[in-house]
Amino acid sequence: MKKVIIPLILILFFGWLEIFSISENLARLQLLWIILGFLILIFSFKTNLRNIFNYPWFIKLLYLIALLLLLISLFFGPVIRGTKGWIVLGPFRFQPVEFAKIALVLIYANYFSKKHIFVASWKIIFESFILFISLGILVLLQPDLGSFLILFGIWFGFLLLSGLPGKKIITAILIFIILGIIGWNYFLKDYQKQRILAVFYPEKNALTINYSTIQSKIAIGSSGFWGKGFKQGTQTQLGFLTEPSTDFIFSALVEEWGLIVGIIVILSFLFLIFGIIKIGIMANNNFLKFICLGTIIVFGLHFVINLGSTLGILPVIGVPFPFLSYGGSNLLINFLLISIILSVAKYA
Repeated sequence: MKKVIIPLILILFFGWLEIFSISENLARLQLLWIILGFLILIFSFKTNLRNIFNYPWFIKLLYLIALLLLLISLFFGPVIRGTKGWIVLGPFRFQPVEFAKIALVLIYANYFSKKHIFVASWKIIFESFILFISLGILVLLQPDLGSFLILFGIWFGFLLLSGLPGKKIITAILIFIILGIIGWNYFLKDYQKQRILAVFYPEKNALTINYSTIQSKIAIGSSGFWGKGFKQGTQTQLGFLTEPSTDFIFSALVEEWGLIVGIIVILSFLFLIFGIIKIGIMANNNFLKFICLGTIIVFGLHFVINLGSTLGILPVIGVPFPFLSYGGSNLLINFLLISIILSVAKYA
């Protein structure tokens, strides 16, 4: 458990420190979410969550709740940052797509733990696709391309790691190319297309679509090994770096605390993943192993996409850095995933 808790605390500490540098108000809110997150972890130590998730009807109920919440946000939620992906309750805002991620992981863990030996069957591929696309369409309509890709990655990751044959993988890639062409022409907004094209033409539109990525590169490139110091980051503190507490928190952190802290955070994240892998290997049934697998897929996709967009090698699509970025919904769902993992480690 220490191999999960220690790197988790390191990431949370550096993330909160940089959020405090950016905004003390946001830091106070983030501290509240962190405290709630650790209360969830404490609860997991007291409760055998494995018994709770042993009931298939309960997992299916969570999936249906995720569908319902996405429908509510799509038809009745306010438009925030250009998307209808929020449910607002007084002063609190919640993103249902974050709950959808954990619901999809759990229902896939239950599904593939029983049927992974038949993964080569088109029936299994189609049934598992329906579970993903039912949530995915609602997310894409918000529109939230980043979360849609995360949900897609969860589905495809489960297929691959369940032993999908090579021929089926090639066929799937061809299908995805066709779906990608359809999505490009009929589903993606103009600004989403521009963000994708910006990866291939980084020198163009320096003051518009490429602005955030260029400022991120400047922040990282000017940091040096030890950084510019607390509240001394020019790109961060003077407002050149957009969304420094969420999408580009890694850039802000490196600018003020240096490459050394950036390396520490990346290594901490990798140790966190290795700790989850070890727990998954030790788990005594396929369902628990697949929960660990799903958690690794979720964290890994967020990490790769966020870091890739920070460095300009992937489009900026609003995916947070796990446990580092500001945000209550994502942070609490991540803590819930960790709590399930720790319960697996303790009771299985």
